[in-house]
Amino acid sequence: MRESRSMPVPDGLDGMRVDAGLARLLGLSRTTVATLTEEGAVLVDGVAVHKSDKLGGGTWLEVELPAPKRELTIEAEPVEGLEILYADEDVVAVNKPVGVAAHTGVGWTGPTVIGGLVAAGFRISTSGAHERQGIVQRLDVGTSGVMVVAVSERAYTVLKRAFKERTIDKRYHALVQGHPDPSSGTIDAPIGRSRGNDWKFTVTSDGKPSVTHYDTVEAFQAASLLDIHLETGRTHQIRVHFSAIRHPCCGDLTYGADPRLAQRLGLERQWLHARSLGFAHPADGRWMEITSDYPADLQHALDVLRNV
Repeated sequence: MRESRSMPVPDGLDGMRVDAGLARLLGLSRTTVATLTEEGAVLVDGVAVHKSDKLGGGTWLEVELPAPKRELTIEAEPVEGLEILYADEDVVAVNKPVGVAAHTGVGWTGPTVIGGLVAAGFRISTSGAHERQGIVQRLDVGTSGVMVVAVSERAYTVLKRAFKERTIDKRYHALVQGHPDPSSGTIDAPIGRSRGNDWKFTVTSDGKPSVTHYDTVEAFQAASLLDIHLETGRTHQIRVHFSAIRHPCCGDLTYGADPRLAQRLGLERQWLHARSLGFAHPADGRWMEITSDYPADLQHALDVLRNV
């Protein structure tokens, strides 16, 4: 429920714009005040005002403040199938199962990597927002594979910088429909949100620069297994790029995969796996290469194709 505030406009705000005046008076951002005015939640002398209207000293102000954000917390909960691939006093690397988020968030109440690690007795870096402590990278809920989490504050700082500067070697394996031509190549196409679908992304001229390199590892009659190196790390980048060249990940119905092929392969999600992660250890700089095996559902799909 929203909190309502009513008060006279102080003489010191006389003549100021509504967004600037209320930002000063109530400690809100001007963007928040602008949103409130668009919702009709700001009244002066009983009349709804616009963000650019002027305030008058002594007039009566009524504001419905935004509802407080729900505090997100880390729930220590064991995660089935969360495999520890490597751990020391600075970092822990896991093989994240499908259906598990990196951390809790608005709208997600399922299992998380951070919750699973805390339940297993790991101490996680306290850097970052509370519910995202230790998180230096993310994998989609529907993607399995290698994920590294910072244990020490030093590791958090060093790894966050390394991901930002793209000195981390991120390699994925993806099973895509058909046979990309050429069999090895680069997809350089900007990615942005799809109009009308905030949860979906697309190749668009005004999107963020996105570069994906790939090599064909194995070709089947109906699909190709690719080794993929990400130069950038946009949300859904691999799924969007291969959908854009008409070779979507098998099982990825959101981005145009053939449901009949998905059914034949026994897939209930996109065939996409974070295969390996290479990085300089934040403590001594030695090169680390963490690799994870395919989970059972992805291996089954490959077995079906190899047995044709």
